[in-house]
Amino acid sequence: MGGSPLQRSGVDRVLDALSAHHRRLILLELRAGRAEHVTDVLLREGDEDTALLELEHNHLPRLTEAGYVEWDRETGALSRGPNFSEVAPVLALLEDHADELPPDWP
Repeated sequence: MGGSPLQRSGVDRVLDALSAHHRRLILLELRAGRAEHVTDVLLREGDEDTALLELEHNHLPRLTEAGYVEWDRETGALSRGPNFSEVAPVLALLEDHADELPPDWP
């Protein structure tokens, strides 16, 4: 059932990207223009080293593979990827209806 993000349908890629809290935050920050570097999306809760490892070995590679994020591993630079427009309408929908979502969302 899985497969690489590029082999799945667009809906599956979007839902996979949005299935993790940290990935939702990264995408929302990129949409708002508030993320240009890895440090802009690094969660500062708990152990920062563990958070950085999770970001660099899980979340950013998944978002990059799906084409939602462009990430320069050497400089830490982040920007919207070539497929960002695929996830952007869902992000807008989430933001427009934030008052209807559970309190711990996104």
